[in-house]
Amino acid sequence: MSIVFSAILPHPPILIPQIGKENIGQLEKTLQAIEKLRKDFIDSGAETIMIISPHGIIQNDAFTMNLCPEFKCDFEDFGDFSTKCTWPGNVGLSHKLREALEVTAPLQLISEENLDYGTSVPLCVLTEGKPNLKLIPLYYSGLNNEAHYKFGQVMKKELLKRREPVAIIASGDLSHRLEKNAPGGYSSKGKKFDNRLIKLLQEKNIEKIINMDEGLIVEAGECGLKSILILLGILDDINYNPKLLSYEAPFGVGYMTMNFKF
Repeated sequence: MSIVFSAILPHPPILIPQIGKENIGQLEKTLQAIEKLRKDFIDSGAETIMIISPHGIIQNDAFTMNLCPEFKCDFEDFGDFSTKCTWPGNVGLSHKLREALEVTAPLQLISEENLDYGTSVPLCVLTEGKPNLKLIPLYYSGLNNEAHYKFGQVMKKELLKRREPVAIIASGDLSHRLEKNAPGGYSSKGKKFDNRLIKLLQEKNIEKIINMDEGLIVEAGECGLKSILILLGILDDINYNPKLLSYEAPFGVGYMTMNFKF
């Protein structure tokens, strides 16, 4: 099977050692989960990694794929002027996917070598020890939940036609409103959203995830649900075991790490 690894990862920049420094220990559960994921990721033999991020170019009525010969990332916006990384883009596979999806899904191409932090953070923490990895950044859209799941289903059909071993990562944080000092302020709906989504993921109850109450989603102030829905669409009809590796919220934002083991 060409889809050899899949997971959900949070993307707090504090996971980067030069940013987190003495505070990085507050994400100990997440760091331990990433260590477990990294081993499985390396063992999977993935040669390309597709990361679905909420922090790139988001178009109202189309999904966006970033096609570039080489991608770069830095964290200067977060005060880190030393961490810089590059990855080659999988230009060939990106073109094939775009051509195949042209008439079946609203997908547009961009070419931007500088990566957003929703893509960069999971890449930096997960791919250490995995050289020569090719990258395909993907961004979700303003379309509804069902459209994201269906887009994932269409993407899966095309990925399975290719022989290249691909890893799929949904990058996203859960509620940003878990305490009064959280980035979005406090809402009692934040914890309710996080608990419900985690439970539904573990139960593999896709229908209820797609149909989650829109008011609850908005009130939670999350940024991961649509990334996760695309991933779930890609995993449609694939036998997987969702394993929750960690969940913590030391800064009022829900950080979940989950491995979808095949």
